[in-house]
Amino acid sequence: MTLLLVGLVVLGLTWALTGLLRGYALHRQLLDVPNARSSHSVPTPRGGGVAIVVSVLAALPALAWLELVPDTLVYGLGGAGLLVALVGWWDDHGHVPAPVRLLVHFTAAAWGLYWLGGPVALPLLGWTLEGYWLWVPMLVYLVWVLNLYNFMDGIDGIAGVEALTVCVGGALLAWWVLPEPNMALYGLLAVASLGFLIWNFPPAKIFMGDAGSGFVGLWLGLLSIYAGHQAPVLFWGWVILLAMFVSDATLTLFFRWWRRENVFEAHRSHAYQHRAVYWGHKGTTLFYGAINVIWLLPMAWWVVSGGIDPLWGVLLAYAPVVFLVYQFGAGIRHVEEW
Repeated sequence: MTLLLVGLVVLGLTWALTGLLRGYALHRQLLDVPNARSSHSVPTPRGGGVAIVVSVLAALPALAWLELVPDTLVYGLGGAGLLVALVGWWDDHGHVPAPVRLLVHFTAAAWGLYWLGGPVALPLLGWTLEGYWLWVPMLVYLVWVLNLYNFMDGIDGIAGVEALTVCVGGALLAWWVLPEPNMALYGLLAVASLGFLIWNFPPAKIFMGDAGSGFVGLWLGLLSIYAGHQAPVLFWGWVILLAMFVSDATLTLFFRWWRRENVFEAHRSHAYQHRAVYWGHKGTTLFYGAINVIWLLPMAWWVVSGGIDPLWGVLLAYAPVVFLVYQFGAGIRHVEEW
């Protein structure tokens, strides 16, 4: 009952703060104005994701006070998330050079990973990968999830639906695997994302912005590592749950790099952006969420329940998703080329 009450407060707080931030953005003219590289047609306020940041960071110490999460998670997740949100807020109000952003992102990822207990041991083909050398791939993983979330936040509702479905899916996986699962963190980000999604679902009245998308992306990465520390196989379950965003962003980035384009420049070549031209924002967003529920969650369950080795489970889960986003035109510069 206590956790439910906290969830309702966070949901209401995020909803109310998003509305206030919308008024602030309109007053300050913090608008995403449509251009050739955007997927919307009406000037829309941005920065609403700060409501998620404020609500989550306010609730996290309360969860620790209620002994629902350890203090180390407050320091790790709270500090890392705040750092990323601050540089994102700066970027929302002006421009932060890419090297500075990446330096802050890696610093935040290292901070969070340290307080979570370091890299998670990875079961693979009957072996367990562990050791200090995993710090490098884990940091790269966290920074990539952070940035790809920002890349994928390009149409109404998609970032909020992703956070909601992945967190709920992660909570279900923990419930299946652990004798006493801790749902507090998964539920916290899920309800905060839902509160924002009420404003952001198509047609969006406000966008998430870099502060919110960076925060949510890093938290999803850190939550996957937190889950892995509870049970190593859960990490692979989270990797599978993130497959739609990971595949779309990675394939798009690869093709843009292959053509020697500026990968930091805004563009409209993600698979979801191409689909939105034909299906609309609502149809595309719901499709991505449905894949998470109908395909990726059962595959993740198969892996965490021990039905298949994590490596083969990840490859089997990702193969049709990669093919799908490729067919949708991931990395193609213009819809007309598809």
